Amino acid sequence: MAIERIPLAAPGPSGLGGLRQPQRPAQQSGASFGDALQKASQELQLSRHAQKRIDRRELDLDQARLARLNDAITSAAARGARNSVVVLDDLAVVVDVRQRTVVTAMNTEEGGRNRVFTNIDSVVIA
Repeated sequence: MAIERIPLAAPGPSGLGGLRQPQRPAQQSGASFGDALQKASQELQLSRHAQKRIDRRELDLDQARLARLNDAITSAAARGARNSVVVLDDLAVVVDVRQRTVVTAMNTEEGGRNRVFTNIDSVVIA
């Protein structure tokens, strides 16, 4: 009966044989995580409630208005606002400024009802 010798790998830095150090993934070209995070935090979002109101009331929120709304939110955020009413022509939009989220929207020309906004710390006329 012959005894075979099995070669063992030399001990690594951890004292265990043959374990390789983890390799860093290769750097990806393109935007960094910080850039992606900043872009995501600047995107305007619509709550489900706001989307329902816009659809039901047939409000026109085209790209030009969305750009103006986005600029208004940026302006309000720069001044420390938390919850704002943004007035865009005939449209009033309640916005959570910190989350960049439209909470609700309504047409300012709808008659017959008083409009009262509560828990609002600023108004932006855009």
